[in-house]
Amino acid sequence: MQEWLSLVAMIWLQSVAGTNANFPAYSSQLKQILSISQVQLNNLAFASDAGKLLGWLSGLAAVHLPLWLVLLIGTLLGLVGYGVQYLFLAGKVASLSYPAMFLLSALAGNSICWINTVCYVVAIRNFPLHHQVVVGLTTSYQGLSTSVYTDIVDAAFNQGGGMARAQAYLLLSSVLPMATSLVTAPFVRDINAGSLGAGRNSHGGFRILFVITIATGLYAVVSSMGSVSGWLPALNNAMGMGIFLAIPAVVPLAKGLKHFVALTRKREHDVASVEENGEHGRDKSGLKPEAHRQVGDQEEEDIVIAPCEEMATDIGVREELGARDMVRRVEFWLYFFVYLLGATLGLVFLNNLGQIAESRGCSKTSSLVALSSSFGFFGRLIPSLFDCLLARSKYMVARPASIAGLMAPMVGAYFLLLSPAIVALYVSTAVIGVCTGAIASIAVATTTELFGTKNFSVNHNIVVANIPIGSFVFGYVAALLYRRRTAGGGGEKCMGMECYNTTFVIWGCLCFLGTILALVLYARTRRFYSKRIERVEAN
Repeated sequence: MQEWLSLVAMIWLQSVAGTNANFPAYSSQLKQILSISQVQLNNLAFASDAGKLLGWLSGLAAVHLPLWLVLLIGTLLGLVGYGVQYLFLAGKVASLSYPAMFLLSALAGNSICWINTVCYVVAIRNFPLHHQVVVGLTTSYQGLSTSVYTDIVDAAFNQGGGMARAQAYLLLSSVLPMATSLVTAPFVRDINAGSLGAGRNSHGGFRILFVITIATGLYAVVSSMGSVSGWLPALNNAMGMGIFLAIPAVVPLAKGLKHFVALTRKREHDVASVEENGEHGRDKSGLKPEAHRQVGDQEEEDIVIAPCEEMATDIGVREELGARDMVRRVEFWLYFFVYLLGATLGLVFLNNLGQIAESRGCSKTSSLVALSSSFGFFGRLIPSLFDCLLARSKYMVARPASIAGLMAPMVGAYFLLLSPAIVALYVSTAVIGVCTGAIASIAVATTTELFGTKNFSVNHNIVVANIPIGSFVFGYVAALLYRRRTAGGGGEKCMGMECYNTTFVIWGCLCFLGTILALVLYARTRRFYSKRIERVEAN
């Protein structure tokens, strides 16, 4: 039961951890009050991603400090980073220089790394047989974060203007993760469930959680639609989301109740055996109570193992590489640029979504941000669900091929943005959101399979270092093109399709190049994945 409580704690933490995705909801107000240009605003978005460059600090802390303390340190960084920005926007701080705002954004962005590190470590230690499924399941809720924040802001600040809503997003981004960490800190710990893995028969619990998670995502998508959100009162909408987030707690409660009933029956059986046979400590079968428990456990072990458990018993690795050897491989650089031109480029689009919507005359920026968050949620969830369902199937797809298949629709989405129709903006946002989330989820397993598990924490941090690099380069180019289209230059706004049309063409071409590179990576690793699939099918 305790490992399932830790899983629910991870879900709650991840549901409030995606605070950097809230940036489009208050970026326009920051630009206005700071009197900065679009280039400087994009640099602030880059600062949030630049915090990931120091993400390795959280990994070191997790090795030497208790996980609950690591969690509290991370949320404290977020409390300071977002809290001071809120005080400035609310007029509680007289003045705040642009460099100070840059450092605060980087500090806030780094806080997310600490929360993610704690969740990854808890997943691996408490669910060694299912850590890939658990990581995919829990991190999918991070794609739901913006929808959670938007629901709360709509319910509590529905009558406020743009500045009041911007302040609300910053206030919640600073306070909500800290409050959630205080509630979940007792559960984010190593349960020591056993060397063979916590709960070989946990496929039933995972099935229930997948159903709950999918239902939560559907509710988030439907409630983010303008017509539905206008029909459903904002307070009721927020309460509904809260109920969906609380439902996963049913699983550990059910597990605990099942364990209690089984323990009660065992004790009654032992007492009856002692009274009937007069043998102290033995039952009818001549076994000690401890042996009876082991027999009962073995009977549970005989239950057919779900596909996700069979998958966990065979995790193929192409080769074990350290960081120095990894960066010398052609496969690494192919993978690095595939991620850069795929998931990172998608994140840059989402970071600029507020300005893009404003330039097209779309007033429902919050709705767009919530929509991207909801579809990003499904994008992160789907790979782990497919891993579980197709683990023993001949229809398993190699990771690089999956990434190529996800980047192809993103190319179409960027070119679709050249259409002035508002529906094109919504469709493209949904497509880019789901594909970006899926690639980010697949990347964790891809790094493990291509470069090994021993140095995963270092290797994957090197891979995701492309995020701040891409955020700066792509965001800077987009800002320069935006400024060129601005009539007066400086901090003035650009209105019209021409503000981002050239940027969309460039992004579409870059994403197409990334798709080609993903296919090249697949060709170079095809033999490894073919053998891996054959080995899994044979077992």
